[in-house]
Amino acid sequence: MRIVLVGPPGAGKGTQAAYLAKNLSIPHISTGDLFRANISQGTPLGKKAQEYMKAGQLVPDEVTIGMAKARLEEPDAADGFLLDGFPRNLNQAKVLDEILDEKSIRLDAVLDLEVPEDEVVKRIAGRRICRSDSSHVFHVTYSAPKAEGVCDHCGGELYQREDDTEETVRKRLEVYHRETEPIIDYYKAQGLVVTISALGKVTEVTQRAMEALRQNAA
Repeated sequence: MRIVLVGPPGAGKGTQAAYLAKNLSIPHISTGDLFRANISQGTPLGKKAQEYMKAGQLVPDEVTIGMAKARLEEPDAADGFLLDGFPRNLNQAKVLDEILDEKSIRLDAVLDLEVPEDEVVKRIAGRRICRSDSSHVFHVTYSAPKAEGVCDHCGGELYQREDDTEETVRKRLEVYHRETEPIIDYYKAQGLVVTISALGKVTEVTQRAMEALRQNAA
């Protein structure tokens, strides 16, 4: 299957993408991984992306598109893939269609993870990270530490990242509504969008997604 995964920040896209890709035996292609791989390997696109990032500027579409196109050329993506974080806007969606048209293939589904805005804020703004080990992550509501502000694992101080504050989350949501949401209507016009609720346990959301994809493919 060839799937694009969309949803607001905090919808659990990364988690669901990993589970779905494993269940469907297709590669999980995330924008974040593409950037890290190209930068660490020192590719021309990676160097270009790093220049913009160091200057605190947004990486232009053509750089992101170039990375995605190169990744889709790799053998493991020949029979299917799950795109996470790409396309991020209408221009990227249209170029992706052109890339797939050149290969005489098309997307099978665009899986839209739906989460109420207040829940997104609650999920992200409630996160607390351990200063001693960033892999130790807690949540004030869903997985609170035994002692407030103290990591259960190593006793390190728990803190809220700057980009996890409510104000920042709401700004990220504004960007999502403005930049990314339009691609949902674009794909709806092609009959590709499958919308599911991303509320509940991770396993429940995965089962819901798998069932929706099966019904869409039937």
